[in-house]
Amino acid sequence: MAIRVPLELLWFKVSHVPEASTGAEVQASVDDVQRRSFFKAASAGATVIGASLLGVASESASASPKPRSRDVEIVRDMTATFRRLDNRYGGGHSQATTTITKYLTSTVTPLLKDAGRSSTEQEELFGAAAELHQVVGWIAYDIGNAGEGQRHLRDALKLSQDAGDDALEAEMLAAMSHHAAFNRAHGVAVDMALAARRTAKRSGLVALQAEAAVLEAHGHALQANPSACFAALRDAERSFERFVPGSGPSWLTYFDNAYLSAKFAHTFRDLGLPVEAERFARRSLGMSDGYERGRLFNTALLASTLADQGRLDEACNEAATAVRMSEHVRSVRGGAYLADVGRRLAAHRDDRRVKSLYSQMTAAGVPTPTQS
Repeated sequence: MAIRVPLELLWFKVSHVPEASTGAEVQASVDDVQRRSFFKAASAGATVIGASLLGVASESASASPKPRSRDVEIVRDMTATFRRLDNRYGGGHSQATTTITKYLTSTVTPLLKDAGRSSTEQEELFGAAAELHQVVGWIAYDIGNAGEGQRHLRDALKLSQDAGDDALEAEMLAAMSHHAAFNRAHGVAVDMALAARRTAKRSGLVALQAEAAVLEAHGHALQANPSACFAALRDAERSFERFVPGSGPSWLTYFDNAYLSAKFAHTFRDLGLPVEAERFARRSLGMSDGYERGRLFNTALLASTLADQGRLDEACNEAATAVRMSEHVRSVRGGAYLADVGRRLAAHRDDRRVKSLYSQMTAAGVPTPTQS
C-alpha cells in the first residue's frame, strides 16, 4: 500500500516515493534529515545515540533511596531472578513458571494483606508486588495464555497506582499496549500507549516517554495512519535524545538503543517500509547479553523485513538462525514471529530455499503456510 505522507514530515530518506507525489510532498530538507537522524552513521560503524549525552542530567538519580523492609528486598530479589530467567530461556520452562506462580500466591499475596505495616512500607510492598505480577503476566503472555497475562497486568497496574508510582504505572500501561498490538487489537494498543504517555510524562522518566511514544506509533502503523505514526516516532526520538544510559529504576534496565530500534523496526515494517525497517532491525541485534529471547525475536524481525524485500537468501538464512535459537528458548511468541516470517515468504513457497526453511520450521514445531 502506498503511503501518502508529505516527505517534509520525515527525518529519514524513504526507499520509494509514490509516483503521485508532487510539489511539497517531495521536498525534503537535507538539514532536517541530518538533524533528526535517530542513529548517526560513522566510518567505523553506527554511533550509539546517548553516548554524547552522558553529561546531561535527563533523569533524576541524585535522591537517596528510601529504606526498604526485608520483605520488600526479598520480593524484589526474587522478581529480578525470575525476570532474568524469563529473558534468557523464555516463559515456556514449566518449572520456573510453576515456581513463580506459587511464590506469588503463597508468599507475596498474603504479605499484601498484612495491615500492621506503615504506609511507606505498604507502598513499597505494593510496588514490589506490581513488578512480580508484571513478570508473571509476561510469562503467561509468552506461553500463549493471553487472558492470564492480561489479568496479571491489570493487577500490576492497580498495585502501581496503590503504590503511587507513576513510573511503574506507565510501564504497565505500556505492556498492555504491547500485548494489544501483538494480538492485533490496534485501537486498544493506541489507547493504552496514549495512557502510558500521559503517566510517563508525570514520572519524568524520558525512557518511559520514548517507549510509550514508539508503542503509540506502532499502533498507528497497524491502523495504517502514517501521519500520526510519524508524529509519535518523532516524539520517541526527542525523548530518547535526552536519555542517559543506566539511569532509571532497575526494572527499566532493558531499555536501550537496541530495544528502541526493534520497536522502530516493527513500526516501519508494518507501515510497508521494509528497507527502513531492516536498518533498525539490524541495529536491534546490538543488544546486551542475557536477552536470548529478545535476540530470537529480533532475528526473526530482521528476517521478516528481508522477506518483504524478496531477498530470499538472506531472509531464509536469518530465519534459520532464529529457528535454531528457538531450540533453547521456549516461547510461543517466538514461534509466532517465525510463523509470520513463513507467511511473508509464502509467495515463494516453491523456491528450494524456502522449502528448506519450511522443513526446519516444521521440525521445530513452527506452523508453515499450507499450499493454496
